[in-house]
Amino acid sequence: MPPIRYLKTGAAPLWVLAPALVLIPLALLLPQLVHGGGWELVGQFAWAALHPCLDPQVLLAQLQGLGTTAGMALLGWAASLVIGLILGIASSRRVWLSWFGSAYPAELLRKLGALPRSIHELLWGLLLLQLLGLHPVVAVAAIAIPFGALVARVISDQLDALPIASLEALSSGGACAPAALLTALGPPLLPQLLSYGGYRLECALRSATLLGVFGLGGLGTDLRLTLQSLNFPELWSGLWLLLLAMVALEALVGLLRRRWAMPQRLALKPARIGRQGLEIISAGLVLLPVLIAAAWALQVSPQDLGKWQQLPPMAPADWPALLALPWPQLIGNTLLLTLLASALAVGVAPLLLLLVAPWPWAQLALRGLWLMGRLWPPPLTALLLLFLLKPGVITAALALGFHNLGILGRLLLEASETNLSGQEALLAAGTPPRMALLYGSFSALARPYLAYGAYRSDVILRESVVVGLVGATGLGSQLLEALSSFAWDQLLALMAVYAVLTLLGEDLSDRARRQLHANSQEAGGAWR
Repeated sequence: MPPIRYLKTGAAPLWVLAPALVLIPLALLLPQLVHGGGWELVGQFAWAALHPCLDPQVLLAQLQGLGTTAGMALLGWAASLVIGLILGIASSRRVWLSWFGSAYPAELLRKLGALPRSIHELLWGLLLLQLLGLHPVVAVAAIAIPFGALVARVISDQLDALPIASLEALSSGGACAPAALLTALGPPLLPQLLSYGGYRLECALRSATLLGVFGLGGLGTDLRLTLQSLNFPELWSGLWLLLLAMVALEALVGLLRRRWAMPQRLALKPARIGRQGLEIISAGLVLLPVLIAAAWALQVSPQDLGKWQQLPPMAPADWPALLALPWPQLIGNTLLLTLLASALAVGVAPLLLLLVAPWPWAQLALRGLWLMGRLWPPPLTALLLLFLLKPGVITAALALGFHNLGILGRLLLEASETNLSGQEALLAAGTPPRMALLYGSFSALARPYLAYGAYRSDVILRESVVVGLVGATGLGSQLLEALSSFAWDQLLALMAVYAVLTLLGEDLSDRARRQLHANSQEAGGAWR
């Protein structure tokens, strides 16, 4: 991470592009990984995109799978919001200081909440699968647990960053602590909560699809089976259905975010606050029966979490075998995978946007590419890459990098479109489109974009477990192997190492964001 003093106006866009330098060593290494035996399969895969299977029975089965995936995502998302709101308030330093005069309980709850969010939802799903068997409640809980911890962290951070002048005025006026907190901090927190909640719903749909890829039901299971059987027309039928669902969800979330989650709009038009409050309450009342219907259709109830199945007897820990694991290699490959995927995602997004700047039709194609990156689960991307490349760290990094490139590219494009003043001024002065984008838009977006890139690298470290099936020889591969063989001692040790690494990565990314932003909460709210 370069010192912030060098991120001046002239150098800022260059630092945005700097991670793309990873393409140079990758270009030198990739020819050694190509085995060339799958070009025909890749051609069939691309051709099937234009000729998906339209058999009514296949489409009906895939629609049912999509409904299962959407239901699991919706239930997991709703549960995570409830968990996150409760834990976020409980772990806010501001709340404890106002209510009890001490922030120590908040610090303790923050540290406890770091563990569940450090474990990827896939690991939660595979662990709960061993305990509860194959049931939709496994996917719901696997989404709700880590997402709830993430939401709690964001809410507590936002609460602690809000101005306290109105809270102090109410407290000095004799208002009780709960009423003062709700009145002073509730309205400014609501827009940020709605915005982040909408983003988490999109993430929940992607996570539910990913869990299905690993056998937890829904459309993801169908996608993996059709890919493994090389039935590309049926695979693309499911992908197009998932694409339509993702586009519809993103459009709906974007509409509601613009309508409800714009603090400046509330500030400029205070008369609309009451009407928007009624709209939000009405939306919640409409959502409640939808959640009940989804739980009934999937036969999901909280009691299912208590129905544990009998597990194989746990053998005593095999300490020699545990110590004999190649820990330096496992950790090193995991960190290398994370760095490669992060550099690809962070650097290639602005590079591609810069290359297509003069051509609107190319920008539209780039939007489609990024949409496919967000849509396509990384394990399926890894399986496709195995048609052409040998398994290993680079193959896994390409799969993770493509997925996160879709997320970062979308956010960068949206941010650049809402920050057009500098770019338009340069264009009006006769500057070429690429230079106008580079110095008119990227200069202003450099710090928040790099800050989000630091956050995203922490996410990629957690996600590295999902590409363990391509033989990346990292912690993810070893962890999945230990889970399949019921080696509980290795499983617990690997999960502990994973948790430590992700917590360290989270701390480093937090420090980087604080360096890149005078107000780190603005960065989180704008880019997460």
